[in-house]
Amino acid sequence: MEAAPPASSRPSLGLPGDPRFFARKGPFSIAAIAEAADCTLQPPRNGRELSDLRGVGPLQSATPADVSFLDNRRYAHLLDETRAGAIITSPAFADRIPEHSAALITKAPYLAWARAAALFHPVLPPAPGIHPSALVDPTARVAATAAIGPFCVVGADAQIGEGTALGAHAVIGEGVSIGERCRIGAHVSLSHALVGDRVTLYAGARIGQDGFGFAVGPAGFETVPQLGRVVIHDDVEIGANATIDRGSMQDTVIGAGTRIDNLVQIGHNARLGRCCIVVSQAGISGSTELEDYVTIAAQAGLIGHIRIGAKARIGAQCGVMSDVEAGADVIGSPAMPFREFFRNVATLRRLSRKPDKES
Repeated sequence: MEAAPPASSRPSLGLPGDPRFFARKGPFSIAAIAEAADCTLQPPRNGRELSDLRGVGPLQSATPADVSFLDNRRYAHLLDETRAGAIITSPAFADRIPEHSAALITKAPYLAWARAAALFHPVLPPAPGIHPSALVDPTARVAATAAIGPFCVVGADAQIGEGTALGAHAVIGEGVSIGERCRIGAHVSLSHALVGDRVTLYAGARIGQDGFGFAVGPAGFETVPQLGRVVIHDDVEIGANATIDRGSMQDTVIGAGTRIDNLVQIGHNARLGRCCIVVSQAGISGSTELEDYVTIAAQAGLIGHIRIGAKARIGAQCGVMSDVEAGADVIGSPAMPFREFFRNVATLRRLSRKPDKES
């Protein structure tokens, strides 16, 4: 039997930001944190002198040198015992902040927390250069500040913008254009695609492969040429092992600021507007259009050639088979308004109850 590893090498439930994996900056004054997070500072009620803070942490494990946050009343009880030096929260909880903690008050605590955490743990720029094991075609244009990782392949006439980083084994096809300050994860493949600035593709994402198109002939199926592209606008994030097919005749388009979770499938000719959210394992069939700010919850499925209006919300495991109006909330399969769905569920439960036995 192998000996247990020394205690110093065993995983522990410590504070976030393990220095083996995350860059760290600081310490920062509470005033600097308040400014970065756009919060109003309320000093500790017990008169404790404000000192610089060195990191971030959850309420239950934060130290007096850490900033923490509360955004959900379900966890308000953690305020009673937290040791955090400062706490980001909403005005509703300002009076419940412990007297030894500074309060950073904002109407958007989670956004403020994101900014505070990024202050301590910023994303560092990549170290520029091309790894010796990478294969870069002589006709490719790679910016001097780009970072090309081990075993990457960059095809003919491809373009890699300033400050963009390719993870190990990424494959960038011929003619693909990637903008500035993008992050392309390990084992990502990109073909037939135009990518904007500040785009993140997480490990294993597949972008630009053939769409699912075939005709039925006398001898069986015949593949229909897929002649479109994938166009990804600025500030998009696409999760691990997500797949986005290129268009058949038109382009598949992902609008600026959109967030696509892991394991999402988006079919050919689909068009997503600005700042859409598509959650894990959802599938969007070909030629479906999402207007701006649409949310698609986990495992939802959308049939092709439909239109989802702006700010509509599609519930988890929803089966959408027709257009959805702007601002609508739908759930169920086939999709229906939330109230109608739950009214139907209640009715079905009543009908399924066994009648009382006759006395």
